[in-house]
Amino acid sequence: HVQLVESGGGSVLAGGSLRLSCAASGYSPAKYAMGWFRQVPGKEREGLATLDWRGITAYADSVKGRFTISKDNDKNILYLQMDSLTPEDTGTYRCAASWDVTAPAALGRISSPEFGYWGEGTQVTVS
Repeated sequence: HVQLVESGGGSVLAGGSLRLSCAASGYSPAKYAMGWFRQVPGKEREGLATLDWRGITAYADSVKGRFTISKDNDKNILYLQMDSLTPEDTGTYRCAASWDVTAPAALGRISSPEFGYWGEGTQVTVS
């Protein structure tokens, strides 16, 4: 079965950087789409970044220019490099995976339970 396991979260000062990882197992569709979304208590889940099988990426305006999504296809690990972090970036970051959907389309759907598979998340705290 598909399993997504995130790591790399932690506490960082404003202006700092973190790199999140999402190790995927049991998941290798030809037309994959993977990405990250953020959960903050009391707020709607927010899709942040997506990547599809063509190498196309999409970003939310809130993170564009600061976050970079990438994937190691050999290891089947998805990354999210986060730079210039602000306290507003605090939250639980979850990895998600689906198939047959492009990165731009996935950005608007990734935080929906119907998207596909979700990981349990990793906490990021920026102070």
